[in-house]
Amino acid sequence: MANPAENALSEVLAAYAFAGEVVGAARFGQGHINDTFCVYTQTAEGDCVRYILQRMSAAAFKHPDQLMQNIVGVTDYLRDLIEKDGGDAARETMTVLRTKNGAAYFTDSEGGAWRVYPFVENTLCLQKAETPELFYASAKAFGNFQRMLKDYPADTLFETIEKFHDTENRLANFEKALAADKLGRAKDCAPEIAFVKAHAADCSVALEALRAGRLPLRVTHNDTKLNNILIDKDTGEGICVIDLDTVMPGLSINDFGDSIRFGANHSAEDERDLSKVNFDLPLFDIYTKGFLEGAAGTLTDAEKEYLPWGAKLMTLECGIRFLTDYLEGDTYFKIHRDGQNLDRCRTQFKLVRDMEARWDEMAAVVKKYS
Repeated sequence: MANPAENALSEVLAAYAFAGEVVGAARFGQGHINDTFCVYTQTAEGDCVRYILQRMSAAAFKHPDQLMQNIVGVTDYLRDLIEKDGGDAARETMTVLRTKNGAAYFTDSEGGAWRVYPFVENTLCLQKAETPELFYASAKAFGNFQRMLKDYPADTLFETIEKFHDTENRLANFEKALAADKLGRAKDCAPEIAFVKAHAADCSVALEALRAGRLPLRVTHNDTKLNNILIDKDTGEGICVIDLDTVMPGLSINDFGDSIRFGANHSAEDERDLSKVNFDLPLFDIYTKGFLEGAAGTLTDAEKEYLPWGAKLMTLECGIRFLTDYLEGDTYFKIHRDGQNLDRCRTQFKLVRDMEARWDEMAAVVKKYS
Protein backbone atom coordinates (compact mmCIF):
# COMPACT_ATOMS: atom_id res chain seq x y z
CA MET A 1 0.00 0.00 0.00
CA ALA A 2 1.45 3.33 -1.04
CA ASN A 3 1.92 5.98 1.60
CA PRO A 4 0.68 9.58 1.20
CA ALA A 5 3.99 10.72 -0.29
CA GLU A 6 3.82 8.13 -3.07
CA ASN A 7 0.13 8.85 -3.72
CA ALA A 8 0.93 12.52 -4.39
CA LEU A 9 3.86 11.92 -6.74
CA SER A 10 2.05 12.39 -10.04
CA GLU A 11 0.50 15.66 -8.83
CA VAL A 12 3.87 16.94 -7.66
CA LEU A 13 5.78 15.92 -10.79
CA ALA A 14 3.26 17.75 -12.95
CA ALA A 15 4.08 20.99 -11.12
CA TYR A 16 7.66 21.08 -12.45
CA ALA A 17 9.16 21.66 -15.90
CA PHE A 18 11.91 19.04 -15.92
CA ALA A 19 14.64 18.89 -18.56
CA GLY A 20 12.93 15.95 -20.24
CA GLU A 21 10.11 13.47 -19.97
CA VAL A 22 9.72 11.87 -16.54
CA VAL A 23 10.29 8.13 -16.95
CA GLY A 24 10.36 7.08 -13.30
CA ALA A 25 10.71 7.98 -9.64
CA ALA A 26 12.01 5.77 -6.85
CA ARG A 27 12.74 6.16 -3.16
CA PHE A 28 16.32 7.26 -2.58
CA GLY A 29 18.93 7.60 0.15
CA GLN A 30 19.10 6.79 3.84
CA GLY A 31 17.57 9.90 5.39
CA HIS A 32 15.12 9.48 8.27
CA ILE A 33 13.33 12.83 8.24
CA ASN A 34 12.06 13.75 4.77
CA ASP A 35 10.56 11.47 2.08
CA THR A 36 13.19 11.44 -0.66
CA PHE A 37 12.86 10.23 -4.26
CA CYS A 38 15.13 10.19 -7.28
CA VAL A 39 13.30 11.36 -10.41
CA TYR A 40 14.58 10.05 -13.75
CA THR A 41 13.93 12.06 -16.91
CA GLN A 42 14.93 11.51 -20.53
CA THR A 43 15.72 14.42 -22.82
CA ALA A 44 14.87 14.58 -26.54
CA GLU A 45 18.53 13.73 -27.21
CA GLY A 46 18.18 10.54 -25.15
CA ASP A 47 20.17 11.70 -22.11
CA CYS A 48 19.07 10.75 -18.60
CA VAL A 49 18.81 13.71 -16.23
CA ARG A 50 18.17 13.01 -12.55
CA TYR A 51 16.62 15.12 -9.81
CA ILE A 52 16.15 14.79 -6.07
CA LEU A 53 12.53 15.25 -4.99
CA GLN A 54 11.66 15.59 -1.31
CA ARG A 55 8.53 15.92 0.71
CA MET A 56 9.58 17.98 3.72
CA SER A 57 8.70 16.46 7.07
CA ALA A 58 5.72 18.28 8.55
CA ALA A 59 6.58 16.81 11.95
CA ALA A 60 10.13 18.19 11.96
CA PHE A 61 9.50 21.44 10.10
CA LYS A 62 6.32 23.36 10.87
CA HIS A 63 7.01 26.27 8.50
CA PRO A 64 8.16 25.08 5.04
CA ASP A 65 7.92 28.64 3.74
CA GLN A 66 10.54 29.81 6.25
CA LEU A 67 12.67 26.71 5.68
CA MET A 68 12.76 27.25 1.92
CA GLN A 69 13.34 30.99 2.30
CA ASN A 70 16.49 30.12 4.26
CA ILE A 71 17.68 27.60 1.68
CA VAL A 72 16.96 29.78 -1.34
CA GLY A 73 18.66 32.78 0.26
CA VAL A 74 21.81 30.83 1.16
CA THR A 75 22.11 28.85 -2.08
CA ASP A 76 21.51 31.89 -4.30
CA TYR A 77 24.18 33.76 -2.32
CA LEU A 78 26.63 30.83 -2.65
CA ARG A 79 25.94 30.53 -6.37
CA ASP A 80 26.89 34.16 -6.94
CA LEU A 81 30.13 33.76 -4.99
CA ILE A 82 31.09 30.51 -6.72
CA GLU A 83 30.47 31.96 -10.19
CA LYS A 84 32.49 35.10 -9.37
CA ASP A 85 35.36 32.81 -8.29
CA GLY A 86 35.12 30.89 -11.57
CA GLY A 87 33.73 27.74 -9.93
CA ASP A 88 31.03 25.35 -11.06
CA ALA A 89 27.94 26.45 -9.13
CA ALA A 90 25.88 23.53 -10.46
CA ARG A 91 28.21 21.16 -8.56
CA GLU A 92 29.44 23.27 -5.66
CA THR A 93 26.10 24.28 -4.15
CA MET A 94 22.58 22.94 -4.17
CA THR A 95 20.14 24.48 -6.66
CA VAL A 96 16.45 24.84 -5.88
CA LEU A 97 14.41 24.04 -9.00
CA ARG A 98 11.43 26.39 -9.17
CA THR A 99 7.94 25.13 -10.01
CA LYS A 100 6.23 26.07 -13.26
CA ASN A 101 4.74 28.97 -11.29
CA GLY A 102 8.16 30.12 -10.11
CA ALA A 103 7.73 28.97 -6.50
CA ALA A 104 10.56 27.50 -4.41
CA TYR A 105 8.37 24.57 -3.37
CA PHE A 106 5.03 22.95 -4.21
CA THR A 107 2.15 22.23 -1.84
CA ASP A 108 0.07 19.20 -2.84
CA SER A 109 -3.70 18.82 -2.40
CA GLU A 110 -3.16 17.12 0.99
CA GLY A 111 -0.99 19.97 2.28
CA GLY A 112 2.37 18.23 1.79
CA ALA A 113 5.29 20.54 0.93
CA TRP A 114 7.71 19.36 -1.78
CA ARG A 115 10.95 20.63 -3.31
CA VAL A 116 13.26 19.59 -6.14
CA TYR A 117 17.04 19.79 -6.58
CA PRO A 118 19.00 18.82 -9.70
CA PHE A 119 21.08 15.70 -8.95
CA VAL A 120 24.81 16.40 -8.56
CA GLU A 121 26.32 13.61 -10.65
CA ASN A 122 29.64 11.80 -10.20
CA THR A 123 29.60 12.27 -6.43
CA LEU A 124 29.52 10.01 -3.38
CA CYS A 125 27.48 10.46 -0.22
CA LEU A 126 29.16 8.37 2.50
CA GLN A 127 27.75 7.32 5.85
CA LYS A 128 31.16 7.19 7.56
CA ALA A 129 34.73 8.26 6.86
CA GLU A 130 36.46 5.11 5.65
CA THR A 131 39.79 6.95 5.54
CA PRO A 132 41.35 9.95 7.34
CA GLU A 133 41.51 11.65 3.93
CA LEU A 134 37.72 11.58 3.64
CA PHE A 135 37.34 13.02 7.15
CA TYR A 136 39.77 15.79 6.17
CA ALA A 137 37.80 16.42 2.95
CA SER A 138 34.58 16.85 4.92
CA ALA A 139 36.32 19.19 7.37
CA LYS A 140 37.63 21.37 4.57
CA ALA A 141 34.17 21.52 2.96
CA PHE A 142 32.44 22.56 6.18
CA GLY A 143 35.19 25.09 6.90
CA ASN A 144 34.76 26.47 3.38
CA PHE A 145 31.00 26.72 4.01
CA GLN A 146 31.84 29.00 6.97
CA ARG A 147 34.24 31.04 4.82
CA MET A 148 31.79 31.61 1.99
CA LEU A 149 28.94 32.61 4.30
CA LYS A 150 31.00 34.84 6.60
CA ASP A 151 29.29 38.00 5.35
CA TYR A 152 25.79 36.56 5.04
CA PRO A 153 23.50 38.28 7.59
CA ALA A 154 22.76 35.44 10.01
CA ASP A 155 20.01 37.39 11.74
CA THR A 156 17.92 37.29 8.54
CA LEU A 157 17.60 33.49 8.75
CA PHE A 158 14.66 31.79 10.42
CA GLU A 159 15.23 29.33 13.26
CA THR A 160 13.91 26.17 11.59
CA ILE A 161 14.15 24.09 14.78
CA GLU A 162 13.74 26.24 17.87
CA LYS A 163 16.60 26.17 20.40
CA PHE A 164 18.29 23.35 18.48
CA HIS A 165 21.78 23.77 19.98
CA ASP A 166 20.70 25.73 23.05
CA THR A 167 22.59 23.71 25.67
CA GLU A 168 20.95 25.59 28.53
CA ASN A 169 17.53 24.64 27.20
CA ARG A 170 18.60 21.02 26.72
CA LEU A 171 19.70 21.00 30.36
CA ALA A 172 16.37 22.49 31.46
CA ASN A 173 14.48 19.82 29.52
CA PHE A 174 16.55 17.13 31.21
CA GLU A 175 15.81 18.59 34.63
CA LYS A 176 12.07 18.54 33.88
CA ALA A 177 12.24 14.93 32.74
CA LEU A 178 14.20 13.96 35.84
CA ALA A 179 11.78 15.74 38.18
CA ALA A 180 8.83 13.95 36.54
CA ASP A 181 10.58 10.55 36.25
CA LYS A 182 7.29 9.29 34.89
CA LEU A 183 8.53 5.76 34.19
CA GLY A 184 10.66 5.39 37.32
CA ARG A 185 13.83 5.07 35.26
CA ALA A 186 15.99 7.54 37.19
CA LYS A 187 17.10 4.77 39.55
CA ASP A 188 18.70 2.95 36.57
CA CYS A 189 20.93 5.83 35.55
CA ALA A 190 22.19 7.48 38.73
CA PRO A 191 25.81 7.82 37.46
CA GLU A 192 24.63 9.49 34.23
CA ILE A 193 22.36 11.87 36.15
CA ALA A 194 25.28 12.77 38.41
CA PHE A 195 27.44 13.37 35.33
CA VAL A 196 24.95 15.89 33.93
CA LYS A 197 24.68 17.70 37.24
CA ALA A 198 28.45 17.89 37.51
CA HIS A 199 28.58 19.46 34.03
CA ALA A 200 25.61 21.80 34.38
CA ALA A 201 27.81 24.92 34.37
CA ASP A 202 29.45 23.80 31.11
CA CYS A 203 26.10 24.11 29.35
CA SER A 204 26.34 27.91 29.64
CA VAL A 205 29.95 28.38 28.49
CA ALA A 206 29.38 28.98 24.77
CA LEU A 207 26.09 30.82 25.20
CA GLU A 208 27.62 33.18 27.77
CA ALA A 209 30.47 33.86 25.32
CA LEU A 210 27.87 34.65 22.64
CA ARG A 211 25.92 36.97 24.96
CA ALA A 212 29.14 38.71 25.96
CA GLY A 213 30.09 39.26 22.32
CA ARG A 214 33.17 37.03 22.46
CA LEU A 215 31.69 34.59 19.95
CA PRO A 216 29.89 35.93 16.85
CA LEU A 217 26.56 34.69 15.57
CA ARG A 218 27.11 33.06 12.18
CA VAL A 219 25.29 31.12 9.48
CA THR A 220 25.72 27.52 10.59
CA HIS A 221 24.73 24.16 9.15
CA ASN A 222 23.94 22.47 12.48
CA ASP A 223 24.14 18.88 11.18
CA THR A 224 27.75 18.51 10.08
CA LYS A 225 27.95 14.77 9.55
CA LEU A 226 30.02 13.32 6.72
CA ASN A 227 26.88 12.21 4.87
CA ASN A 228 25.93 15.86 4.41
CA ILE A 229 28.90 16.40 2.10
CA LEU A 230 29.01 15.28 -1.53
CA ILE A 231 32.45 13.87 -2.35
CA ASP A 232 33.70 14.18 -5.93
CA LYS A 233 34.33 10.64 -7.25
CA ASP A 234 37.35 11.71 -9.28
CA THR A 235 39.19 14.00 -6.87
CA GLY A 236 38.01 12.72 -3.46
CA GLU A 237 37.33 16.32 -2.44
CA GLY A 238 34.23 17.48 -0.59
CA ILE A 239 32.58 19.74 -3.15
CA CYS A 240 29.02 20.43 -2.00
CA VAL A 241 27.35 20.81 1.40
CA ILE A 242 23.85 19.32 1.33
CA ASP A 243 20.85 18.91 3.68
CA LEU A 244 20.43 22.60 4.44
CA ASP A 245 17.21 22.18 6.46
CA THR A 246 18.94 23.18 9.70
CA VAL A 247 20.89 26.11 8.27
CA MET A 248 20.16 28.94 10.70
CA PRO A 249 21.91 31.38 13.04
CA GLY A 250 24.38 29.63 15.33
CA LEU A 251 27.96 29.19 16.50
CA SER A 252 30.77 28.01 14.25
CA ILE A 253 32.21 26.00 17.14
CA ASN A 254 29.03 23.90 17.20
CA ASP A 255 29.38 22.96 13.54
CA PHE A 256 32.99 22.00 14.22
CA GLY A 257 32.07 20.16 17.41
CA ASP A 258 29.25 18.09 15.95
CA SER A 259 31.62 16.71 13.32
CA ILE A 260 34.12 15.76 16.03
CA ARG A 261 31.41 14.09 18.10
CA PHE A 262 30.31 12.09 15.07
CA GLY A 263 33.64 11.32 13.46
CA ALA A 264 36.57 11.38 15.90
CA ASN A 265 35.91 7.95 17.36
CA HIS A 266 35.51 4.42 16.01
CA SER A 267 32.62 3.00 18.02
CA ALA A 268 28.92 2.58 17.36
CA GLU A 269 26.75 5.28 18.91
CA ASP A 270 25.03 2.65 21.09
CA GLU A 271 28.15 0.60 21.94
CA ARG A 272 27.62 -1.18 25.28
CA ASP A 273 31.30 -1.95 25.88
CA LEU A 274 32.62 1.48 26.84
CA SER A 275 36.22 0.25 26.62
CA LYS A 276 35.69 0.40 22.84
CA VAL A 277 34.57 4.05 22.99
CA ASN A 278 37.54 6.39 22.73
CA PHE A 279 38.09 9.94 21.51
CA ASP A 280 40.63 9.79 18.67
CA LEU A 281 43.09 12.69 18.93
CA PRO A 282 44.74 12.02 15.52
CA LEU A 283 41.31 12.31 13.86
CA PHE A 284 40.68 15.50 15.84
CA ASP A 285 44.00 16.78 14.46
CA ILE A 286 43.05 15.89 10.87
CA TYR A 287 39.62 17.50 11.13
CA THR A 288 40.93 20.66 12.81
CA LYS A 289 43.53 21.06 10.05
CA GLY A 290 40.91 20.70 7.31
CA PHE A 291 38.29 22.90 8.98
CA LEU A 292 40.71 25.78 9.58
CA GLU A 293 42.16 25.46 6.08
CA GLY A 294 38.67 25.61 4.62
CA ALA A 295 37.70 28.55 6.82
CA ALA A 296 40.83 30.31 5.56
CA GLY A 297 41.19 32.95 8.25
CA THR A 298 37.45 33.53 8.65
CA LEU A 299 37.25 32.49 12.30
CA THR A 300 38.14 34.92 15.07
CA ASP A 301 40.84 34.13 17.62
CA ALA A 302 38.11 33.51 20.19
CA GLU A 303 36.28 31.06 17.92
CA LYS A 304 39.50 29.10 17.42
CA GLU A 305 40.15 29.12 21.16
CA TYR A 306 36.65 27.72 21.79
CA LEU A 307 36.85 24.91 19.20
CA PRO A 308 37.59 22.25 21.86
CA TRP A 309 34.56 23.55 23.74
CA GLY A 310 32.49 23.02 20.61
CA ALA A 311 33.54 19.37 20.51
CA LYS A 312 32.86 18.85 24.20
CA LEU A 313 29.54 20.71 24.28
CA MET A 314 28.03 19.05 21.22
CA THR A 315 28.93 15.64 22.66
CA LEU A 316 27.62 16.56 26.10
CA GLU A 317 24.42 17.99 24.60
CA CYS A 318 23.81 14.84 22.59
CA GLY A 319 24.30 12.66 25.66
CA ILE A 320 21.89 14.82 27.64
CA ARG A 321 19.31 14.50 24.86
CA PHE A 322 19.63 10.70 24.83
CA LEU A 323 19.31 10.60 28.62
CA THR A 324 16.29 12.92 28.59
CA ASP A 325 14.58 10.74 26.00
CA TYR A 326 15.33 7.62 28.05
CA LEU A 327 13.73 9.21 31.13
CA GLU A 328 10.70 10.29 29.08
CA GLY A 329 10.11 6.86 27.58
CA ASP A 330 12.04 6.93 24.27
CA THR A 331 9.59 9.21 22.49
CA TYR A 332 12.03 11.13 20.24
CA PHE A 333 14.94 8.93 19.14
CA LYS A 334 13.94 5.65 17.53
CA ILE A 335 15.07 2.60 19.47
CA HIS A 336 15.37 -1.03 18.43
CA ARG A 337 15.93 -2.48 21.90
CA ASP A 338 15.31 -1.59 25.53
CA GLY A 339 17.92 0.70 27.04
CA GLN A 340 19.34 1.78 23.70
CA ASN A 341 19.04 5.50 24.47
CA LEU A 342 20.78 4.98 27.81
CA ASP A 343 23.61 3.17 26.02
CA ARG A 344 23.80 6.04 23.52
CA CYS A 345 24.01 8.49 26.40
CA ARG A 346 26.84 6.52 28.01
CA THR A 347 28.96 6.53 24.84
CA GLN A 348 28.64 10.33 24.58
CA PHE A 349 29.57 10.86 28.21
CA LYS A 350 32.58 8.53 27.81
CA LEU A 351 33.74 10.69 24.88
CA VAL A 352 33.30 13.83 27.02
CA ARG A 353 35.49 12.30 29.74
CA ASP A 354 38.12 11.39 27.15
CA MET A 355 38.11 14.95 25.78
CA GLU A 356 38.52 16.37 29.26
CA ALA A 357 41.49 14.08 29.86
CA ARG A 358 43.13 15.33 26.63
CA TRP A 359 42.03 18.96 26.83
CA ASP A 360 45.51 20.48 26.70
CA GLU A 361 46.40 18.32 23.70
CA MET A 362 43.23 19.45 21.90
CA ALA A 363 44.11 23.09 22.57
CA ALA A 364 47.64 22.47 21.27
CA VAL A 365 46.26 21.00 18.03
CA VAL A 366 44.10 24.08 17.44
CA LYS A 367 47.06 26.36 18.17
CA LYS A 368 49.23 24.39 15.69
CA TYR A 369 46.87 25.15 12.81
CA SER A 370 45.75 28.65 13.87
